[in-house]
Amino acid sequence: MRSSLLILATIAARAAAHYTFPSLIIGGQVTTAWEYVRLTNNFDSQAPVTNVNSSDIRCYDSAEPGTASTVTVNAGDTIGIESDGTIYHPGVVNVYMAKAPSSVSGWAGDGSVWFKVYQITAVTNGGTSITFPAEGLPGVSFPLPKALPTGQYLVRMEAIALHVASTYGGAQFYISCGQINVENGGSGTPGPTVAFPGAYTGYEPGILININYPIPKTYTQPGPAVWTG
Repeated sequence: MRSSLLILATIAARAAAHYTFPSLIIGGQVTTAWEYVRLTNNFDSQAPVTNVNSSDIRCYDSAEPGTASTVTVNAGDTIGIESDGTIYHPGVVNVYMAKAPSSVSGWAGDGSVWFKVYQITAVTNGGTSITFPAEGLPGVSFPLPKALPTGQYLVRMEAIALHVASTYGGAQFYISCGQINVENGGSGTPGPTVAFPGAYTGYEPGILININYPIPKTYTQPGPAVWTG
């Protein structure tokens, strides 16, 4: 009986350490879970993606793609993506967007269409320490560039947990994609653009990394530069 209880406690602890990002933050308010965010394959298990070559690295919604509604915002608005707990593990955050050809509902987001609009990186001190400002946050908020063209977009949240990233495939990707309709947009050209899968090989120094020993002297954020418009 004691061993069974221990196993159950271990499973519960592991589940508590994982998380999903089911809600957007619109007008300062957290929306209903999975209302404007596509239901991810891990909505019940909270298990991360570890294979950067899998189609799950895009929106993690291969089981039920396109099940969310679309919320209207303005270019220049501040929006956000909220977790169902906190960003528990040490790691970094990237937020990408991709403009749909027409309606975003049911659009896969395939091809080299993703550009980065926000990131939270690590802070290093020449090998003395490394800290992760995203760790412990309930979610992230960021401004939509004012030059962002009018249209419908996927907004892809990517929290990369690095606590066991010292071997290939050890980094854990916690991913979700929200759906937004941007009005009053600008005439910018977002970029550089990348594809998912394809943006990462898994061997990037910011993905394949031992954050514990020796303490990294520097950290290189994976992915392209942030487009600010």
